[in-house]
Amino acid sequence: MRSNLLALGAIGMWGALAALGVALSHVPPFLLTGLGLLVGSLIALPLSRFQWALWRVPLPTLLLGVYGLFGFHFLLFVALRHAPAVEANLINYLWPLGMVVMAPLFLPALRLRGAHVVAALLGFAGAAVAILGRSGAGLDGMALEWHWGYLLALASAFVWSSYSLLTRRVPPFPTSAIGGFALVSGVLALLCHAWLEPRVVLSGTDWALIFLLGLGPLGGAFFLWDAALKAGDPRRIGLLAFLTPLLSTALLVVLSGQPLRWSIALAALMIVGAAVLGSRSGD
Repeated sequence: MRSNLLALGAIGMWGALAALGVALSHVPPFLLTGLGLLVGSLIALPLSRFQWALWRVPLPTLLLGVYGLFGFHFLLFVALRHAPAVEANLINYLWPLGMVVMAPLFLPALRLRGAHVVAALLGFAGAAVAILGRSGAGLDGMALEWHWGYLLALASAFVWSSYSLLTRRVPPFPTSAIGGFALVSGVLALLCHAWLEPRVVLSGTDWALIFLLGLGPLGGAFFLWDAALKAGDPRRIGLLAFLTPLLSTALLVVLSGQPLRWSIALAALMIVGAAVLGSRSGD
């Protein structure tokens, strides 16, 4: 139960990412990510009681953290530059499915049952309904032509699902060490901004929203996610993660004053059903 609550806390924060992203849509994505991650890294200070020694981890563990936090965002942002956003986002949301299906490969102690696979596919279908329903495109409106950015979106999904599972394979590390992962990843993102993106001037409102972004979706969520993975079954946590696009879509609809679509209710039923099915599947 504790792991589910921690995971839901992270998922709730990620659900607000799109709304904050819309408000900051004029800020280049690598700049936004870099600043958000740097702010998020500061959360580790009180967690570690301001003891830098608790940020230290073996180099392979640090590289794994950078692989997850930086690699995921880098691949996703480049994918969105080279493929239609709706389709790329949908492919990216294969990562919860990847967590469920690949769990026995990375964590041999876990077994994969048929119910886990069915639940994961049902959850992904629910995520697809939420994403396509909001876009208004539907299956008929999806771009059928090939874009190499789809491979990058798939790679970003693999990175996050594999990172989430591999944190259970490295020597145990305190959750406060996520601050180090975020710090290095934020610096790398800012270097990408300097290399790939135009310069911009940020307003006071921009800085305030970026601070919120760092406390939530690009900061606090990573700490909660790590704590959840340490405490619970990654297969069930992966199923819960399908709630992210649903919450994101619902929040955007509410904030924009649009009427709720039938697709949101259908997606909710499918995702909750997947989570219930997965939770009853046993070990």
